[in-house]
Amino acid sequence: MRTLDRSAELMERAAGLFPGGVNSPVRAFGSVGGTPRVIERALGARVWDADGTELLDYVGSWGPMILGHAHPAVVAAVRVAAERGTSYGAPNAHEVDLAELIVEAMPHLERLRFVSSGTEAAMSAIRLARAATGRDAFVKMAGGYHGHADALLVQPGSGATGMPASAGVTHGAARDTLVAPYNDLEAVEALLRTHGVAAVIVEPVAANMGVVPPLPGYLAGLRELTERHGALLIFDEVITGFRVARGGAAQRYGVIPDLSVLGKIIGGGLPVGAYGGRADVMRLVAPEGPVYQAGTLSGNPLAMAAGAATLRQLTPETYERLEAAGAHLQAGLDEAARTAGAAVRTARVGSLLTAFLPDGAFPGFFHAMLGARIMLPPSQHEAWFVSAAHSEADLDATVRAARDAMAVAPA
Repeated sequence: MRTLDRSAELMERAAGLFPGGVNSPVRAFGSVGGTPRVIERALGARVWDADGTELLDYVGSWGPMILGHAHPAVVAAVRVAAERGTSYGAPNAHEVDLAELIVEAMPHLERLRFVSSGTEAAMSAIRLARAATGRDAFVKMAGGYHGHADALLVQPGSGATGMPASAGVTHGAARDTLVAPYNDLEAVEALLRTHGVAAVIVEPVAANMGVVPPLPGYLAGLRELTERHGALLIFDEVITGFRVARGGAAQRYGVIPDLSVLGKIIGGGLPVGAYGGRADVMRLVAPEGPVYQAGTLSGNPLAMAAGAATLRQLTPETYERLEAAGAHLQAGLDEAARTAGAAVRTARVGSLLTAFLPDGAFPGFFHAMLGARIMLPPSQHEAWFVSAAHSEADLDATVRAARDAMAVAPA
C-alpha cells in the first residue's frame, strides 16, 4: 500500500479545524488506531484515498450507496436538478415524486414528512407519538441508536429509566427514556405495564451494535404489546429501509408499525430523512395539527432527485442479487474463520453483515484488511454494507483477505 503522506497531511490540517479532526466521531479511527483514510473519489464498489490507494468499500457511506458509488442514473438526476437550482425553501415536484415511490413500496406510510437527517426524523417521530398519546415516556433498546437528539442519547447499564450517555444531555431530557434489552419482550412488557409509555422505538434489525437479527416473534410481540398498552410502535428503518427489502423490515418480517423513520437510501447518498405512518397520527403535524416541525432544507430538490433515481433502480432482481451477495460473503467468511481457526461469528440480514471477532482482535483484523485494500467500518460494532456494485470477484477477494487477516489477528 502507498504511504499515507497526503491523508496524514489533511488530517493534521483537519485537527486544527474540527473536534478530533473529523465531523463524525467514528471517522477518527478511535477504536482501531492509525491514520484515517481521507477519501477523494468513489465509483461503484470502490473508493480512492488522497494518496491514490484504491479500496474495496464496505462502508458505503453507512448504507445509502446500495447501488454503489456514483451510479450513472443518480449522478444524472442530481446534475439535472442542480442546474435548476439547489434549494428553494418551497414545495417542489421532486419531493412529490419521491414520496409517491416510497408510499408505493411502503403503503403503511399513509402520510410522511421529509426532513434532513435520521436524527431529525427520529426526534420528530417521538414528539409526534407523545402528542398522539398524551404520554411522555418512551422505550428504546439498549445499544439501539436513533441519532443524537438529547432524549435518544441514552445507554444505561440497567434499570428502567435512562441515564445520559453524553455530556450536555440533562437528566431531565433523559428522564422519560426507558431502556430494555433488544430481543427481550418481557422487559418491554414490564416497562409498558408500569409506566405511561407513548411509544416503543426499535431498529427492527439492530445494526448499531453489529448486526443482530430479531428473534422469531420479537417484532410481532412488540406490535401486540404496544397495541395492548395503548402505545405506538415506531420502526427506525434509517438503515433497514429499502435495504433489507424494498418495503424495509416491515415487509421482510410482516409487522406493520404505527410510525416509521427513514433515511440513508431515500436520499441516494445526499442528506435526508423522513418519518411517516398512520394518517390519523400524521395529521397532528403542523400545519394540519399542533405538533410543530419545520426545516428549510426539508424536501431539498437534489436529495429528492437522487433518492428517486436510486429507488427506481431497486427492482426485484436487484434484491435477489443483494441477498445472494450477502449470503456468498457470509458463507465465505464463515469458511475463512474455520480455515484460520478463528473464533469469528457472522450475523447477516440481507446485504447487512457483521463479523464478530474475539475481544481485542478487531483492530488487528481491521488494519490487516485495510492493508489488503479492503475498507471496513472502523468499529467492531457496525454493519458492513454490501452493494449491488460488489461483484462475485470482489466478494471472493474479500474472503481471501479475511482468511489471512483472521490468521494474524489476535484470537
